[in-house]
Order: sequence, then C-alpha cells, then structure tokens
Amino acid sequence: MKVKKPLLRSRRFWLWIIGLLLVVSASLVWLLKYMPQSSDFEVTDQLGGNIFPSSILSVATTEAQVIKPIDAVYLGNPKSIIAVRLKSTIAYSKVRIEMAGTPFFSQSVSEFVLPKANTEYTIYPDVIWNYDALRNNAQAEPVSAVVSVELNGRPLGQRVRTYSVRSINECLLGYNEPLPNGTRFHNTRLFFAAYVNEDNPMIDNLLREALNTRIVRRFQGYQRGTEAAVDKQVYALWNVLQKRHFRYSSISNSSLSSNVVYAQRVRTFDDAIQSSQINCVDGSVLFASLLRAIGITPILVRTPGHMFVGYYTDSSFKSPTFLETTMIGDVDLDDFFPDEQLDSTLVGKSQNEMSLLTFEKSKEYANKKFKQNERNIRANKPGYMFLEISKAVRRLIQPIGK
Repeated sequence: MKVKKPLLRSRRFWLWIIGLLLVVSASLVWLLKYMPQSSDFEVTDQLGGNIFPSSILSVATTEAQVIKPIDAVYLGNPKSIIAVRLKSTIAYSKVRIEMAGTPFFSQSVSEFVLPKANTEYTIYPDVIWNYDALRNNAQAEPVSAVVSVELNGRPLGQRVRTYSVRSINECLLGYNEPLPNGTRFHNTRLFFAAYVNEDNPMIDNLLREALNTRIVRRFQGYQRGTEAAVDKQVYALWNVLQKRHFRYSSISNSSLSSNVVYAQRVRTFDDAIQSSQINCVDGSVLFASLLRAIGITPILVRTPGHMFVGYYTDSSFKSPTFLETTMIGDVDLDDFFPDEQLDSTLVGKSQNEMSLLTFEKSKEYANKKFKQNERNIRANKPGYMFLEISKAVRRLIQPIGK
C-alpha cells in the first residue's frame, strides 16, 4: 500500500515545526540564563567613600558588626565596607567579583549565588586588607578600588570608585544612613575602645617607673579589696605621667569634610607617650590603657566637646569615680622639691605632695562634671557617652596598636 505524498509532507512539516520550536525554546533558555536584563552595577559603601583603619583593625578578629549593612538584602561580610550593588536576572544567578590590588588590600576574587530573581542585591566581596598599611597610615590618602563583575558568566565590565583611607588617628563617631524621608544616625562611639591599649609593650616601663616612686609596692587591681588601695594605685599612675612632663595639647580636629560621617582625632598610646602631649580624649584613653593593664576597669565619659576618664574603686563595679586628665600638665613637678632631698631646713611642698594635690583636684572637678551631666550621660543622649572598657566590650572591640 502506498502512502500518499501529501500525508508524508504533512508529517515532515510538523516534525520541522517541532524541531524549530525546540531550538527556539533552547535559545530562549540560554538567553534568559546568560544574557542579563541589565548590565549595570555600582560600587558603593556605608561611609560616603571613607575607609577608617581603626574601625577595620578593631573588629578584624571579633564578631562585632558596629557598621551596619547598607541594605537589608545583602550577601557577604559587611566588614568589607566596599560593596557592589546589582540586580539578579533569574533565580540562583551566579556572580563573580574581582577586586584589583592596592597598597591597602590585595587582589581578590569572590563568588556568590543570588537566590531570588529580579532582586537588587548589595554584595560585600572579600577584601584582603593589608593591616600593617592601615595601622601605619598617618594621613588621609586616596585609593582607587577597581572592581570587575561577571553575572552568569557574562562580563558586566569594570567600575572604579576612589576612596579616602583615613588616618589611623581618626575615630569614627557615627554616620548618617540615607532614608527616603531623610537620614538615620548610627552611633559608633564604641570605636573609642580601640584606642585603649592595655597590651602596649611600653606600659611595662611606665609601671616600673611608677613602682620606683614607692607610692605602691605592687599593682594588684582590686585584690586588696579597699577603695583606698585602688585609689593609691591610680595615683601612682598619675604621678608617673606628671614626672614624664605630659602637657595639654588641644589638637583634635580631623581633615574630614563630610555630611555622612563624623570623626574625632585621637592619639594612639605610642603617639601620646612619644610626644608627651595629650588632649582630653588622648589623656582619657591613655589613662584607661594603664588602668586596664593593672586590672582596674576604666570608663570613658563623654560630654559635648569633652571627655574624661573614670574607674571603679570596687570589684563589684558599683562605686565609680572620675579624673580630669588634662590637669596632669597643670603643674611642673620640677618646680618643687624632690621628696628624697627634703630635710628639716627646707620649706615648701614636695613633688609628691603637689602631685597628690592635683590628683585630688582632678577627681573633685571630674566628679562634679559627671554629676552635672549624669542624666544625659546615662541616657546616652547625642554627644554623651558612658563606655566601660570591660571584658564584654573587649569581645567586640580590640586595641588597634601601632
């Protein structure tokens, strides 16, 4: 029996149509997978184009997330600061981000999967920081972040964003997050704890000098159990800083000009010791470093335009007292008699008597200042701060060193 030609032609026609549809379908799948709906991406960050070495170093080994992610939908580690924002094309899109090396971070490649389709993601690629370069950066310096991105294997091109790497001496106080109807301020004053450095190797020399004064025989923190014993140890530290001729220096301004971030200049422990100069912030973090080194829990107290240091005089942490460290330089002990040279024929105050007098005066002044502002300080109102440098804080913020 012969098959009619029209029927054969009809079958071939439909086979051809089905084959064509399969090719078109496969092509559409390929296009949807590998052709992005948009080839655009941007390099962004939370801090208005600024990188603060102190904020990176102090949380590098902790789980703290002091600087919050830009968006709720994000991938990667927000501690990287530098971020890429792009829109996924399909569910489970694959992203590859390459960052070129700079003096402050090495070249790196990061890969991510974007779970949702047609969703804008903020992605924090791995940034391999050069911690030594950050620690030694004494002045704000520009650096260009060169970022290349691939989406589902297709190159999206390269973007360049220039950042200002701030000085190690700039402490980030807070930043403004842009919102549809204004901004939201994020308080980051916890970073002051990074400048309290109880591990600095110079501290051993200072403690030896303090012991040589024979004001105390040993430093034992709260072990003696009396407020008088704690105060005597603190006075020994005060005395040795006065004998090192520390002077007040009001330098505190930063070159930072921004309506996004706010910063305060702070000398590191090394800077303060080498220059023998302190302002209210420098003196407070320096003294707090010494207090923690001898096992006494310090407190950094901030009021608008000023900072002073406190400490607990008891191991239950219920009795704080405070010091005005700028008064360390109010007298020059060389103008008074060394205690070892005093005898019955000399009239006048000894160096230790004058040192103790200024110590007590500084406590009187700082305690009065605290009581005047206690309500705002305890409430952490804008411009105020009560920051214990406790074990809990140390689990979040580590000393930056230098």
